[in-house]
Amino acid sequence: MADYRQMWNDLGMDLEKHDLLCEVLPEAFGDVYLSQENRPEGMDYFNFVVSEIHGVRPSELVEHQKKGGKVFGTFCVYVPDEVIFAAGGIATGLCGGSQFWVPGGEKVLPANTCPLIKASVGARLDGTCPFFKIADMYIGETTCDGKKKAWEILNQEVPVHVMDLPQMKRPKDIKAWEDEIKTLLKVVEETTGKEVTAATLGEQIKVINNKRKALARLYATRKNFPVPISGKDTLVITQIAFYDDPTRFTDQVNKLCDELDERIAAGEGVFPADAPRILITGTPMAIPNWKLHHCIESLGAAVVVEELCTGVRYFENLVDETGTTIDEQISALADRYMKTNCACFTPNPGRIEDILRLAKDYKVDGVIDCNLQFCGLYSTESHLVQQALKKADIPIMHLETDYSEQDFEQMRTRVEAFLEMLQK
Repeated sequence: MADYRQMWNDLGMDLEKHDLLCEVLPEAFGDVYLSQENRPEGMDYFNFVVSEIHGVRPSELVEHQKKGGKVFGTFCVYVPDEVIFAAGGIATGLCGGSQFWVPGGEKVLPANTCPLIKASVGARLDGTCPFFKIADMYIGETTCDGKKKAWEILNQEVPVHVMDLPQMKRPKDIKAWEDEIKTLLKVVEETTGKEVTAATLGEQIKVINNKRKALARLYATRKNFPVPISGKDTLVITQIAFYDDPTRFTDQVNKLCDELDERIAAGEGVFPADAPRILITGTPMAIPNWKLHHCIESLGAAVVVEELCTGVRYFENLVDETGTTIDEQISALADRYMKTNCACFTPNPGRIEDILRLAKDYKVDGVIDCNLQFCGLYSTESHLVQQALKKADIPIMHLETDYSEQDFEQMRTRVEAFLEMLQK
């Protein structure tokens, strides 16, 4: 990584503690990613982004602020980035996928809080994530009780605007989400000092739709036999999507897909054509949470699709681009975002339908339902997921884990047994 210490110091980060993270991350990435054989050359860009994850993009955000721009930190796939970019702001994901940040979160949160929430709060309070230090405002949402309380703690550090996500999907709930987007638009306008127009919003809807189309194209390549790219590589690309400049990211993904199309035509893959094909569903896997993918693929199976927020939930369904007024565009945004099937909704048959559809489309041999510890929503809904998959005669295994490596060997043993069962 280049020397960004002056920037980190200016941001008020804890440099000594941050150095510890910078020592660990490159080695972990090398062990998990760079050790793979026959990786696509197009992964070089994404390797670079990870190697400079706390440098290149944060420095771009700082330059944006120096020019009078505002940066908004987001935690969830329900926050409509289109509105933020339309007002001249930049939306960026926030750290939350490493055990490194968990102890900092546990200083103020109960130990039986999900690790993603603890890690996010810890990253801010310990001053070891530049994205948390740069953001002028955080945009939260009400997808779980733990997050609701976390926003109150983070609001003591940085202004937090919370979007009230309805917990059902009736017409009146979709209308309520329209109103939440309208409120967000006003908040963003007040913060940036710039008006959102139908022209700017329409332009950004197209920009973000293009990013979704590029990711959909990437995931579609994984339907092939053999798989032209590993699940690990696809996961890290999807994680980077939350941080990178949307247009640049789209260009790089499409460039990679051109290479993958050539691989497919040549019958070239990263796993044998008969490798077990796995679908992962459950809680999101924020960067740098690569544990399960690494476990599965180091055992010779291919992760071919993820029904996760860091998976198809992030990019499936485009926003209708035909709206010519702000109201029409906001209505289109609400319709699109409410099609995402998070476990916070009740009832939530759409998620099970998604899993069954993806299992068929990607011709999977088995499903691994993996939830973060203390995530009551996904852990509870796991019963219905397992019930539906067993009825459809699709093998499924349920796992609960956290960000530590303490259960890796136990996880490996269970996954290995599951894969052996699939191959009998």
